[in-house]
Amino acid sequence: MTEVAQHPTAAPVTAPVTAPAAPPRARHRRGRRLGWLVPVLILAGGTAWWLTRPAAPVTYVTAAADRGAVTSTISATGTVNPVVTVTVGSYVSGVIAQVLCDFNDTVTQGQVCARIDDRTFRTTVAQAQSDLDLARAQLAKDQAGLDYAQANYDRNLQMVKTSTVSQDAVDLAKSSFQQAQAQLQVDQATIEQKQAALDAANINLDYTQIKSPVAGTVILRNVTAGQTVASSLTTPTLFLIAQDLTQMQVDVNVSESDIGQVKAGEDASFSVNAYPARVFTGKVKEVRQSPQSVQNVITYDVVVAVANADLALRPGMTASAKIVVDQRADVLRVPSKALRYQPSTVVAGTTGRPAGTGQGTAASTEASPGTRGRLWVLRDGKPVPVFVHSGLDDGTNTEILSGKLAAGDAVILGESSASRSGGSSGGSARGSALRFRP
Repeated sequence: MTEVAQHPTAAPVTAPVTAPAAPPRARHRRGRRLGWLVPVLILAGGTAWWLTRPAAPVTYVTAAADRGAVTSTISATGTVNPVVTVTVGSYVSGVIAQVLCDFNDTVTQGQVCARIDDRTFRTTVAQAQSDLDLARAQLAKDQAGLDYAQANYDRNLQMVKTSTVSQDAVDLAKSSFQQAQAQLQVDQATIEQKQAALDAANINLDYTQIKSPVAGTVILRNVTAGQTVASSLTTPTLFLIAQDLTQMQVDVNVSESDIGQVKAGEDASFSVNAYPARVFTGKVKEVRQSPQSVQNVITYDVVVAVANADLALRPGMTASAKIVVDQRADVLRVPSKALRYQPSTVVAGTTGRPAGTGQGTAASTEASPGTRGRLWVLRDGKPVPVFVHSGLDDGTNTEILSGKLAAGDAVILGESSASRSGGSSGGSARGSALRFRP
């Protein structure tokens, strides 16, 4: 029996079914969506890293609260002037014959500094003397006439008793006597007039010698030999003499907003451009009431007296002055910028307190004297807010009236932090910078 071997039937081979190919435009849209997705994912990852990165280390700029003086001053400008300045002029007109004093000369009281040609004045004196002599001679003549008239009148009075002369003769003698008396009075008045004219002529002659009325230093000479001076309208200024340059004054222009704080006896200091490193000291001598208006700005003149033994100060120098209007001694104080410090956002977050703008900049309003303010004190390496009442502020230091602050506490003035650069500027995120936040 023949066995026929049966082989297993092979499975039919089926051709794979292939999906229809996408059109080219659809493939392009899918690739463009993938191209936008990659930058978005990168940006999201970068943002997450930026927000969760460790905070940059912050270094605080601090200063120790201490005890000391706080001095409040007001600033103003002024001019250095001699205490007494005398203008020397001429009372008479004429030609300058000699100039005997010059700039910077030291003169004594009564010293002749210039002479005017006096020939005309001497002639006037001689004429006045002659007129006086003539008046005196006339007086002597009329005195003799008076004596004669009196004798004649007396004689007629005796003779009329014996009827030797008539009454008319007596009356005539009396009239002559009275006229002689009147003439003598006229002569005496004329003599006084001529004497006054002579005195005036001598005074004018003396005025031809220009003399210093005070002892001092000549700071201005405004005349030369041969110059004609005319005093008919105003007295011409020939010399300017400072009585004592070892004592000077500074005429300071103080604004009307500050003048109420200035009083006589207050200390003052100032500097001049000639000696920028030197500070001169003085005291307020006078606060003048007269206002000065320049372009509708009102100021008042405050006179500061200052010693000038070495003659370093000269008339006309411009002074930058500070007048002490209030001061405190041995008080608790902090640098004024400590009251203006505001912590950055990172620093504020560590303290658990709000920090305003978070930019580490100055507050919008500063603590005014006598009002409440806030300091940040570094304690155990962390900033801690301390509320205080501030007092006098001199622009550098501020008095602390009350608050939980003691001498030696480290008050924060600002921050010096290593920060990542870039950000809004678009720079590299790997860079570093040192920033100071007041």
